[in-house]
Amino acid sequence: MTTPAAAKLTEDLAAAGFLCLGGFEPGAGDGVPDISGGSAVTNLLLIGSTGPSLWPSFRTTPEFADLAPHALDRYTKRALSQIASDHRYEALFPFEGPPYFPFQQWALKCGGFSQSPLGVLAHAQYGPWTGFRAAFLTSEPVIATPAPTVSGPCETCFDKPCVTACPVDAISPETGYDVPACKTHLASDPAVACWSGCLARHACPYGGDHKPSPETARFHMESFVGL
Repeated sequence: MTTPAAAKLTEDLAAAGFLCLGGFEPGAGDGVPDISGGSAVTNLLLIGSTGPSLWPSFRTTPEFADLAPHALDRYTKRALSQIASDHRYEALFPFEGPPYFPFQQWALKCGGFSQSPLGVLAHAQYGPWTGFRAAFLTSEPVIATPAPTVSGPCETCFDKPCVTACPVDAISPETGYDVPACKTHLASDPAVACWSGCLARHACPYGGDHKPSPETARFHMESFVGL
């Protein structure tokens, strides 16, 4: 993003704990709905967060303090709906539906991502530490963030340390991610190391500067297990 309007969007996103992960011009097969009112979308921006970026903003919010369910989703919707409105975008969220939108497919269209053995996408810069929080849509003739010229990291990662780092072998290139095994392991002992962050993700050699803090990781793990 290089225009003044794009720079302001980047600034507003960062102040709320988010960032733009890329953008593209949607085609007929991308599953992007029309703007409200029926206008075709000319540009989609993928909005996300990385390990350390969101927590400082989120932990000071009313949503974090009220102890009600889905605090992060509620903060995300409030903050990003306002930013989208301020910049004349329409926001879609991955946690609302049906219909549920193909955010992973959209991320792959943005470039820089690849499918990892963990089930999540890994990014050339951020590794497996990105969260997809929203898509900003517009029918106006704006220029999206250019897609990275590099591909995602997993295609050339031959050692794949993420596969062998899981203590209960819940990661398999052949069968994918064994979610029940992961949850059972976490529920078995509140002191297991995984509560401070998925050991398989931590083994990834990419995106080390974007790992979440142990406090952030425990919040997400508790949400994952259903506490």
